[in-house]
Amino acid sequence: MAKDKSPVTPAVRMLRQAGIQFTDHLYAYEEKGGTAVSARELGVDEHSVIKTLIMEDELKNPLVVLMHGDRQVSTKELARLVGVKMIAPCAPDTANRHSGYMVGGTSPFGTRKQMPVYLEETIMALPRIYLNGGKRGYLVGLDPRDVARLLAPVMVRVAI
Repeated sequence: MAKDKSPVTPAVRMLRQAGIQFTDHLYAYEEKGGTAVSARELGVDEHSVIKTLIMEDELKNPLVVLMHGDRQVSTKELARLVGVKMIAPCAPDTANRHSGYMVGGTSPFGTRKQMPVYLEETIMALPRIYLNGGKRGYLVGLDPRDVARLLAPVMVRVAI
């Protein structure tokens, strides 16, 4: 699909404004299908499909975690690294309010609220990753170094 045919989301606008090269990947979204479905539909390894998780600490301060699709986040380890008592996923409606995206279409780019971003550092070893482009059924493929440059995330090792 040509770059100019991509959905125009806040994420796409942010990537274009930053001059970041990305590829568009539209697929048939399946409710609760997660990264397993998107990886299957794109024909890529689920490890390279990166999920964007909106979480919060005990004071309800939101944060973004970028994690391999085939891994989970150790919220206990993340809380320890961040220096808070606990971190948990936000309820879907809360995540939607913080990010400006619907759960299942959450992108780390162009979020409604500025939130700290934590990136599983092993993602940086991948040659190409696929992140949500801001719409259900739409991923963007890009170099993880561009993600790091644009989002300035805190690198963490919290995958389980």
